[in-house]
Amino acid sequence: MTETLDISITKNPTSRLAETDFDNLPFGRTFSDHMFVADYADGEWKNFQIVPYGEISMSPAISSLHYGQSFFEGLKAYKHADGKVSVFRPYMNAARFNKSAERLCMPDLPEDIFVQSIAALVDIDSNWIPTKAGHSLYIRPFMFATDPFLGVTPSTTYKFMVIAGPVGPYFTKTLKVKIETYYSRSTEGGFGYAKAAGNYGGAMLPARKAVEEGYDQLIWTDSKEHAYIEELGAANVMFILDGKLITPSTRDTILKGVTRDTVLKLAAEWGYEIEERRVSVAEILEGAKNGKLTDAFGAGTAATIAPIGVIEHEGVVYTLPDPTQREFSKKVLKTLDEIRYGITADPYGWNYMV
Repeated sequence: MTETLDISITKNPTSRLAETDFDNLPFGRTFSDHMFVADYADGEWKNFQIVPYGEISMSPAISSLHYGQSFFEGLKAYKHADGKVSVFRPYMNAARFNKSAERLCMPDLPEDIFVQSIAALVDIDSNWIPTKAGHSLYIRPFMFATDPFLGVTPSTTYKFMVIAGPVGPYFTKTLKVKIETYYSRSTEGGFGYAKAAGNYGGAMLPARKAVEEGYDQLIWTDSKEHAYIEELGAANVMFILDGKLITPSTRDTILKGVTRDTVLKLAAEWGYEIEERRVSVAEILEGAKNGKLTDAFGAGTAATIAPIGVIEHEGVVYTLPDPTQREFSKKVLKTLDEIRYGITADPYGWNYMV
């Protein structure tokens, strides 16, 4: 256990809270008054600060801008009915944060520092947490390399930051998705399991093409054959097929999602048969045709539980059952909301109280 962090706090003298329209919160465009900042140099983390949210200065030669040593996490804080505040499963994000750091040759950040930094920021900006159903404070921790050096080698200095902002639902409708058969998000031996900035940059062109064709998201497939389903653009993907909960098993091409893990734990408790394995495109399409695919949804921190209504593959469109009539994904979302907003007890210890 890391000792309590000695954090220097500089309050923002002019809050933007009063001028923020909490009835209009496009995801990721509104930010709270403060941010957390720490530096890594000489083999240790130091200079822990909470300062007013704002621009940062940097050298144009820093290696993260040139060689991609940059990654992030995403998690949420919730306001309970009694006014208490919680962050959902932050230690899972802390562990995944270090998996990403390891893969990108970046320094480990002790999990307690990760969690304490988030808790401190959430505490000082707790008034920014929306109370409206389906809303929360989205938290974005990230790390990037800061050596001003144009050599292709890992940096020796880094910056860890946390910013946050109030958000509504990431998706506000049932998703139309397209199964990708040409582009690849990740490859075996790559770093698809890390939340590296480059994963998302490389996915933007095919995602834009899908949007231009009228689809909301891509279902990524394996890079060798495009025969196996991997994940959605913004979430892991899960199916109820022939009464079983089926989802692609995590590997170095697939992100190990916190919401995914949460759904699997709930499903096991409810007695569902669960299969974590390679999921073929063919079996999902066959299930859509014969009616055995009764539920399909994305599961992620931003997306939460996002129902899929339409799947397209090579010009053929498959329409799935009405999301309002689906038993499993509706139950999962209701249960998650009740726990995260403190409506019911949290028997799993998932809520980290701030």
